[in-house]
Amino acid sequence: MDDFWVFGYGSLMWRPGFAHVETRRARLTGYRRALCVHSHVHRGTAERPGLVLGLDRGGACVGLAFRVPGALRDEVVGYLRERELVTNVYLERTMAAVLEGGEAVQALGYIVDRNHAQYAGRLDVEAAASQVRGAVGVSGPNEEYVLNTVGHLRALGIRDRWLEDVAGRLG
Repeated sequence: MDDFWVFGYGSLMWRPGFAHVETRRARLTGYRRALCVHSHVHRGTAERPGLVLGLDRGGACVGLAFRVPGALRDEVVGYLRERELVTNVYLERTMAAVLEGGEAVQALGYIVDRNHAQYAGRLDVEAAASQVRGAVGVSGPNEEYVLNTVGHLRALGIRDRWLEDVAGRLG
Protein backbone atom coordinates (compact mmCIF):
# COMPACT_ATOMS: atom_id res chain seq x y z
CA MET A 1 0.00 0.00 0.00
CA ASP A 2 1.41 3.38 -1.03
CA ASP A 3 2.20 6.20 1.37
CA PHE A 4 -0.27 9.09 1.39
CA TRP A 5 -0.30 12.76 2.38
CA VAL A 6 -2.48 14.64 4.89
CA PHE A 7 -2.86 18.44 4.64
CA GLY A 8 -2.98 20.45 7.86
CA TYR A 9 -3.89 24.13 8.03
CA GLY A 10 -4.70 24.64 11.73
CA SER A 11 -4.04 22.60 14.84
CA LEU A 12 -3.05 19.56 12.77
CA MET A 13 0.13 21.49 11.88
CA TRP A 14 1.48 21.60 15.43
CA ARG A 15 -0.49 18.73 16.95
CA PRO A 16 -1.07 16.15 14.22
CA GLY A 17 -1.65 13.26 16.63
CA PHE A 18 -0.78 10.57 14.09
CA ALA A 19 2.37 8.80 12.94
CA HIS A 20 4.06 10.22 9.85
CA VAL A 21 7.49 9.91 8.26
CA GLU A 22 7.87 13.32 6.64
CA THR A 23 6.53 16.85 7.07
CA ARG A 24 6.71 19.44 4.29
CA ARG A 25 5.35 22.92 3.81
CA ALA A 26 2.57 22.75 1.22
CA ARG A 27 0.24 25.07 -0.67
CA LEU A 28 -3.37 24.26 -1.44
CA THR A 29 -4.96 26.37 -4.16
CA GLY A 30 -8.69 26.97 -4.30
CA TYR A 31 -9.18 27.00 -0.52
CA ARG A 32 -8.25 29.47 2.21
CA ARG A 33 -7.84 29.22 5.96
CA ALA A 34 -10.73 31.08 7.60
CA LEU A 35 -12.57 31.48 10.87
CA CYS A 36 -15.75 30.24 9.23
CA VAL A 37 -17.11 27.61 11.62
CA HIS A 38 -19.41 28.51 14.53
CA SER A 39 -18.08 26.73 17.61
CA HIS A 40 -20.85 25.64 19.98
CA VAL A 41 -18.71 23.46 22.23
CA HIS A 42 -14.92 23.96 22.21
CA ARG A 43 -14.68 27.74 21.83
CA GLY A 44 -18.25 28.90 22.41
CA THR A 45 -21.76 27.79 23.22
CA ALA A 46 -24.99 27.50 21.26
CA GLU A 47 -26.10 30.77 22.91
CA ARG A 48 -22.76 32.53 22.33
CA PRO A 49 -20.89 30.74 19.53
CA GLY A 50 -17.23 31.32 18.92
CA LEU A 51 -15.35 30.78 15.67
CA VAL A 52 -12.86 28.10 14.68
CA LEU A 53 -10.91 27.45 11.51
CA GLY A 54 -12.08 25.77 8.38
CA LEU A 55 -10.82 25.49 4.82
CA ASP A 56 -13.25 27.53 2.74
CA ARG A 57 -13.43 28.02 -1.02
CA GLY A 58 -11.36 30.71 -2.65
CA GLY A 59 -7.75 31.82 -2.51
CA ALA A 60 -4.92 29.62 -1.32
CA CYS A 61 -3.64 28.22 1.94
CA VAL A 62 -0.10 27.47 3.06
CA GLY A 63 0.06 24.67 5.60
CA LEU A 64 1.92 21.46 6.25
CA ALA A 65 1.64 18.12 4.50
CA PHE A 66 2.42 14.93 6.38
CA ARG A 67 3.51 11.78 4.58
CA VAL A 68 1.95 8.75 6.22
CA PRO A 69 3.07 5.18 5.57
CA GLY A 70 0.46 3.31 3.55
CA ALA A 71 0.40 0.54 6.15
CA LEU A 72 -1.07 3.06 8.62
CA ARG A 73 -3.80 4.33 6.28
CA ASP A 74 -6.78 2.79 8.10
CA GLU A 75 -5.49 3.81 11.53
CA VAL A 76 -4.69 7.41 10.55
CA VAL A 77 -7.84 7.98 8.50
CA GLY A 78 -9.90 6.57 11.37
CA TYR A 79 -8.19 8.93 13.82
CA LEU A 80 -8.72 11.93 11.53
CA ARG A 81 -12.38 11.13 11.00
CA GLU A 82 -12.92 10.87 14.75
CA ARG A 83 -11.12 14.18 15.28
CA GLU A 84 -12.49 16.20 12.37
CA LEU A 85 -15.96 14.83 11.69
CA VAL A 86 -17.51 15.11 15.16
CA THR A 87 -20.36 17.39 14.03
CA ASN A 88 -19.91 16.75 10.29
CA VAL A 89 -19.18 20.43 9.60
CA TYR A 90 -16.17 19.29 7.55
CA LEU A 91 -16.09 17.20 4.39
CA GLU A 92 -13.25 14.77 3.76
CA ARG A 93 -11.57 15.40 0.41
CA THR A 94 -8.46 14.43 -1.50
CA MET A 95 -7.00 17.60 -2.98
CA ALA A 96 -4.06 18.65 -5.10
CA ALA A 97 -1.32 20.26 -3.01
CA VAL A 98 2.09 21.52 -4.04
CA LEU A 99 4.93 20.74 -1.66
CA GLU A 100 7.74 23.19 -1.05
CA GLY A 101 10.13 22.52 -3.92
CA GLY A 102 7.32 22.14 -6.46
CA GLU A 103 6.28 18.49 -6.17
CA ALA A 104 2.53 18.03 -6.69
CA VAL A 105 0.78 15.46 -4.47
CA GLN A 106 -2.74 14.41 -3.60
CA ALA A 107 -3.46 15.13 0.07
CA LEU A 108 -6.29 14.15 2.34
CA GLY A 109 -7.88 17.18 3.97
CA TYR A 110 -11.03 18.53 5.50
CA ILE A 111 -12.98 21.44 4.01
CA VAL A 112 -15.94 23.23 5.52
CA ASP A 113 -19.41 22.12 4.45
CA ARG A 114 -21.09 25.35 3.36
CA ASN A 115 -24.51 23.73 3.80
CA HIS A 116 -23.94 22.89 7.46
CA ALA A 117 -25.69 24.97 10.15
CA GLN A 118 -22.32 25.76 11.76
CA TYR A 119 -20.94 27.41 8.62
CA ALA A 120 -20.43 31.10 9.42
CA GLY A 121 -19.80 32.30 5.88
CA ARG A 122 -17.17 34.73 4.72
CA LEU A 123 -16.65 37.25 7.51
CA ASP A 124 -14.70 40.46 7.40
CA VAL A 125 -11.97 41.04 9.98
CA GLU A 126 -14.10 43.11 12.37
CA ALA A 127 -17.08 40.73 12.26
CA ALA A 128 -14.81 37.76 12.99
CA ALA A 129 -13.04 39.57 15.85
CA SER A 130 -16.38 40.63 17.31
CA GLN A 131 -17.67 37.06 17.36
CA VAL A 132 -14.43 35.69 18.81
CA ARG A 133 -14.22 38.35 21.53
CA GLY A 134 -15.77 37.01 24.74
CA ALA A 135 -16.77 33.56 23.45
CA VAL A 136 -15.77 30.70 25.76
CA GLY A 137 -16.26 26.95 25.41
CA VAL A 138 -15.11 23.79 27.12
CA SER A 139 -11.61 24.19 25.61
CA GLY A 140 -11.29 27.78 26.82
CA PRO A 141 -11.59 31.32 25.50
CA ASN A 142 -11.97 31.81 21.77
CA GLU A 143 -9.41 34.65 21.87
CA GLU A 144 -6.85 32.17 23.22
CA TYR A 145 -7.53 29.84 20.26
CA VAL A 146 -6.99 32.60 17.69
CA LEU A 147 -3.89 34.07 19.35
CA ASN A 148 -2.39 30.60 19.85
CA THR A 149 -3.05 29.75 16.20
CA VAL A 150 -1.37 32.94 14.99
CA GLY A 151 1.60 32.28 17.29
CA HIS A 152 2.04 28.76 15.96
CA LEU A 153 1.76 29.93 12.35
CA ARG A 154 4.43 32.57 12.97
CA ALA A 155 6.69 29.99 14.62
CA LEU A 156 6.36 27.86 11.48
CA GLY A 157 7.14 30.89 9.29
CA ILE A 158 3.64 30.92 7.78
CA ARG A 159 1.92 34.27 7.31
CA ASP A 160 -1.84 34.59 7.32
CA ARG A 161 -2.51 38.30 7.20
CA TRP A 162 -6.30 38.03 7.55
CA LEU A 163 -6.01 35.89 10.69
CA GLU A 164 -3.24 38.16 12.01
CA ASP A 165 -5.56 41.15 11.49
CA VAL A 166 -8.32 39.39 13.45
CA ALA A 167 -5.86 38.59 16.26
CA GLY A 168 -4.68 42.21 16.27
CA ARG A 169 -8.21 43.38 17.06
CA LEU A 170 -8.61 41.09 20.05
CA GLY A 171 -6.24 42.95 22.37
